[in-house]
Amino acid sequence: MTTLKRTPTLLVTGFGGFVAGSIIAQGMNDYKIHTVDRIDVPKEQGDVNYHQLDLTDSTGLARLFVQIDPDAVIHTAAIADIDFCQKNQQIAKKVNVGVTQQLAELCGKSGAKLVFCSTDTVFDGKKGFYVEDDPPHPINFYAETKVRGEQIISETVRNAAIARLSLVMGLSVMGTGNSFLARTIEKLQAGDNVKFPENEIRTPVDVITLGRALLELADNAFHGTIHLAGNDRLTRYDMARRIAERLGYSPDLIIATNSNAMPGRAPRPDDASLNNSKAKSILKTPMQNLIEGLDLTLNYKSGKSLHTSEGIANFKNRNHSRK
Repeated sequence: MTTLKRTPTLLVTGFGGFVAGSIIAQGMNDYKIHTVDRIDVPKEQGDVNYHQLDLTDSTGLARLFVQIDPDAVIHTAAIADIDFCQKNQQIAKKVNVGVTQQLAELCGKSGAKLVFCSTDTVFDGKKGFYVEDDPPHPINFYAETKVRGEQIISETVRNAAIARLSLVMGLSVMGTGNSFLARTIEKLQAGDNVKFPENEIRTPVDVITLGRALLELADNAFHGTIHLAGNDRLTRYDMARRIAERLGYSPDLIIATNSNAMPGRAPRPDDASLNNSKAKSILKTPMQNLIEGLDLTLNYKSGKSLHTSEGIANFKNRNHSRK
């Protein structure tokens, strides 16, 4: 008699977010997905189980976790606005540290695999091209909350992957989220100048590759810290110019700024680039360079090849028609 293989259950936090949308869209055929956020549940739910809950409701979260009994959890939910966190530290701590603490304890007790989304900004930016063993040195409160989350998970969960994400590039697959690429394309279409910091060096990763890598981490035996980053190390200014040029816009519309010279902003690390050698050696998911990642995320969204000028024109026309 053939025994049917049970479909594993995956809990994804923050379904309204940019990264979670990619995970859900790409994982729904292989997992029974439950996802939770405090925003309204979508009207069209498909094969995904949506739950509306404020994650800081510890009683409600514990009850939901027991009800779902997940095999793995990918924790993407966080307050990621660096300036908001700097000005609202108690709220940021409650969400970014408190919720992570509870999920770590729940996973530790149940044995569920926990994949935690951290950030490249845990580093101070003085060295650059950081490897996983480099000690974090946060320079803003958002990064402090992520470092604390990493520490909690290391101390609480044996079966956990701490994924430090580099700058995430792409378009929202499901939900809304915060896509700098979507905002940039909109301004370029209007012929407006777009400011990007020349002082910030990053290793951008596309949201499709990132979703695949996080799903792989939820299913494999890896535990520890891993850097999920693209293959190109460049300034955000140069990145934006390359994106503009690839999409057929004038790179001169991209204007250089210095993010740490702007008044009223929390400090940002200058060079938070990540070395992705471990990810390339451990994961089956290939890491991409900037243009490969750009094409991948646009292909996924548009369903058209963007490796030709016709494909790019079709994508631009599609977006113009939505305005």
